[in-house]
Parts: sequence; structure tokens; C-alpha cells
Amino acid sequence: MTFVDYQQLSPMQKFGYRLKMFFKNLPGAFGRFLKAIGRGIVNFFKAIVTGFKNYGTTFVKGDWATKLSYVIFGFGDLHKGKIYKGILYFLVEVLYIVFMIVFGADKMYWLPTLGTQGRVVEYDEFGFERVVSEGQRSMLLLLYGTLTLVVTVVVFAIYISNIKDAYRHQQMRERGEKPTSFKHDMHEFLDGKYHITLLSFPILMIGVFNILPLIFMILIAFTNYDGGTHFVLFDWCGLTNFANLFNVVDSAAKAKTFFGVAGWTLVWAIAATFSNYILGMIVALMINKKGIKLKAVFRTMFVITIAVPQFVSLLLMSQMLGQEGAFNILLGMFSGTNPRIDFLNGDALTARITVIIINCWVGIPYTILSMSGILMNIPEDLYESARIDGASPVKTFTKITLPYMIFVTTPQLITQFVGNINNFNVIFLLTGGKPANDQYFGAGETDILVTWLYNLSMGDKKDYGLASAIGILVFIICATLSLIIYNNSKSMKDEEAFS
Repeated sequence: MTFVDYQQLSPMQKFGYRLKMFFKNLPGAFGRFLKAIGRGIVNFFKAIVTGFKNYGTTFVKGDWATKLSYVIFGFGDLHKGKIYKGILYFLVEVLYIVFMIVFGADKMYWLPTLGTQGRVVEYDEFGFERVVSEGQRSMLLLLYGTLTLVVTVVVFAIYISNIKDAYRHQQMRERGEKPTSFKHDMHEFLDGKYHITLLSFPILMIGVFNILPLIFMILIAFTNYDGGTHFVLFDWCGLTNFANLFNVVDSAAKAKTFFGVAGWTLVWAIAATFSNYILGMIVALMINKKGIKLKAVFRTMFVITIAVPQFVSLLLMSQMLGQEGAFNILLGMFSGTNPRIDFLNGDALTARITVIIINCWVGIPYTILSMSGILMNIPEDLYESARIDGASPVKTFTKITLPYMIFVTTPQLITQFVGNINNFNVIFLLTGGKPANDQYFGAGETDILVTWLYNLSMGDKKDYGLASAIGILVFIICATLSLIIYNNSKSMKDEEAFS
């Protein structure tokens, strides 16, 4: 279709054409995404090869002190006069050796098997349990082994830094330069490198409280950990948990649950995102229309709505929608009967529609406020020019307002979509995943992937390995969709369009 033909289409035809082209280009975008991942993997291994090459080159070109730094951390810095840095490097090596002797080596030894001797108990003549041997705990062995691996990786990075630093100071000496003093370096960390000083502690905390648990969770996905306590033994099972989610023959219940829950998760995320977006846009346009009085009052009302904690609103709505709740009482007053409609725990379709509607109640105010800010920042000159040219209100909306809002809010839409895929609060606090489905494995009709994950972890199933596999798949889905949609959006391709 040529540009002239496209301009002759009606607004709805243009929307349909753009939607068609989006889905038509989606396979190509996905292919480019996979190619980008492939290039990233190739570049990663190229970097490793380059690193080994530089490692050997530095050893060959280094002097005896630099070569000794390959064995004794910090020796090159000590020899070149960088005393405090050499001592720090050396202390890292000593502490790591002590750590491995006292703690890490044993945990690394048991990491491939995750233990062989479980807890041993026996019962006396009265039937009371007595622990003979605590045995090994696979969960702790995996946790401590993961910690040891992370510490080893960090120390290895410091080891490479020690070698590079030794060789750099060697080159400085060859050029007749002296290493910087301790006072100079401290001044740099409070001036030119102040960002490093400020970010060091937060990054350390992120590593301890985010990255380490994340690595542990990923490793759990490759084990058969499905016990109720941390005393049980488990071992590695490879990709079994992932295969169970797709194997409709050997693990029919799990596979059926996964496909059913994943399908509803995508429907829920799309419906929740665009219902909030479209309805919020409509209300924002109504409030910001010229001639509307009490605009500040309306905006304040929506701010007050947001000020009420979301979980309070959801719990209240859950009670009001019960069989004996306020909605059924009101329906009974108007109809003269006792309807006793179970909005959240009766029919699956009714529960799902109700959840989407309630999500509009708690989500639209956020959209209204963000849209109001965008509308107030659209240049008035654009509207003035459109009126002079005789454009109708509909034409003005489709040509100016809507493109501008979509352009600005595309990243927000992606964020909301991903947030709704992981929207634990609305589902859990409203329905708890109900109504139940006997053919599902630990999930209900309104459960999404994240609430199913919670049920597998905290419910009766205790299938931690499967729950971790689901968590990884949720991350892959969210990351893939986010990158593909954003990289093909006008916000990314033409960021100066509305500047």
C-alpha cells in the first residue's frame, strides 16, 4: 500500500491496517530478536576468547613481579609502590583461601550430588520420634554451594583486576611515571569517581538480596525438590520440570494446567492493560475538555482513590461480591428475591469478567492522572492549526491527540502489560484462584502464572522445582514480549517525532 492510499483510509481502516502489519511483522521481529540473542552469545564467547588471549599476552610481556601476581594477589602493585592496593589484593586472596578451607570447599564438593545421607529417625516403644542423625540437607548444600560459586566468581574478577593493575603500573614505570598516592585516590573517589563510592553499597546489597536468591531460584528449577521441609534430600533432574510443563502425555495434568493458565494469563494481561488504558484515556479527555468545570475536584477525587491501599479496596470488593455481600443484597432489594450470585467462586467466565472489571476500578485512576499530564503538555499550536484547516474533533483526536498519547505512553503500556502478567494482588486477594478446577494441578480457573507459582510453593503441592521453572518461563515471556514490542514501537524508532 502506498502512502497516498494509506492517507485515503478511514481512521478505523488505518487502525486495522496497522494492526494487520503489526502481526505480519511480528515473526520477523521475533526472528531479529533471536538473531540478537545469538549475536550476544557469540560476542560473549568472543569476549572469553579475547580474555584468555590477553591473559597469556600479559603474562608473556609482564616482568617478574607481574608474573608473580598471577599467583600472589597484589605482588605487582607492591613491587611498583602501590602499597595499599597491593595489601588489599593480598588480603582478598588470604580471606578467600580461609573461606574455602573453613566453609566453601566442602559445599563445592557436595554441589554435584546435593547430599547422599538424609535425616535418620527412629521411634521408641511409646511411638515418640527420636532423631538419630540430622543427615545432610540438600537445600542448604545448594544454597551454600551457590554462595561459594558467587564468591568464587567475584574473587576471580578481582584476580583479573589484580593482573591488569600490575601490568598497568609496570607500563607506567617504563614510561617514567609514578603510581598515584593513597591520598590522590581517595580524593578521586570523593570527586571524579564519586558515583562509584555512592553506588558500591547499593550494588553490594542488590547482589546479596537480589542476585544471589535469583541464582538460587534458577538452580532450583533444575532439581526435583518437591518436599515440604528443608530436611529432605533432592538431586539434579536437568530439564525435567520444563518438560513436564509441555509433555501432554507423561505429565498431562501439569501440561494442561500450564497451557490453560498461560492462555488465561495472556488474555487477562491484554484485557486488564487495554481496558485501563482506553477507559482511563476517555475519562481523562472528558475531564480536560475545555469548558468542563471543577477539573481540580475531579482530579483530587481520583488521587484520593489511589491513596486508599489497593489491598484494602480488593478485600472490600471481595466481601461485597460474595453470596451474602452488598451486591447480592442490593439485587435482592430490587428484584424481591435472594439471587445469591457467586461472582468470584461460581462460574469461571463470570469470575474472570468480574476480576477484569474490578481491576478497572483500582487501575483506571492511575491512567487518568498520567493521561491528564500528557494532555496538558500537548502543544496548543497543533490544535489551533487543525481548527484553522477545518479539522473535525474526531479528526483532531485521531491525528494529534491519539498519536501523541500512544507515542508517549508506549513504554508505560509495556510496563503495565508486564505488571499485569505478574499482577498477584488482584487475583489472589479477589478470588484466590477460584473457582476450583479438578483437572488442574494446583491451580484454579482464575489463577495466572504467578499465583499458580505461589500455590505450588506455599500450598499443599510443595513442588518447588516446578514453581521455579514457571518463574523462569514467566521472565522469558515478559522479556521477549517487552523487547520485541518496544523495539518495534515509534517511541524507540523515532524518538524525536514529537519533540
